[in-house]
Amino acid sequence: SHPFMSLMCFTLIFCAVSVTNVPSPHSTVRPGSPVPVNTNNPGVRKAARFGVYRYNNSSNDLFLFKESQINKAMVQIVRGLKYMLHVEIKRTVCEKRDHSSLDSCHFQREKNLQRMLRCYFEIWITPWTHKVHIPVAHCH
Repeated sequence: SHPFMSLMCFTLIFCAVSVTNVPSPHSTVRPGSPVPVNTNNPGVRKAARFGVYRYNNSSNDLFLFKESQINKAMVQIVRGLKYMLHVEIKRTVCEKRDHSSLDSCHFQREKNLQRMLRCYFEIWITPWTHKVHIPVAHCH
């Protein structure tokens, strides 16, 4: 586990877990069954960012990528929240070596440097341990 990721998780975790994802006692949603969740949900957006961090940590690209669109989101309640996300990510103007904050990184405007990837991320967040586990991160 990356120390950076744990730290990131610690600062973002309270935004990442949205109360609306937890079913009420009378809900028909049972723990363990994935349910669709709005792609604009703050928890979904934070989870997508974790997936992007994971991609950036493992890529050989000189530039950082950032999420441009979340196409589909599901959440599963299983010892925490497991997000299953279909996300488009694009190359930014920020170089990896600069350690920029992704929030301040704009997408590439130069035609020959533009790149878009489609990703599937599974991000498992356990709020009470402040941990984020990303078992799946496939981009193509």
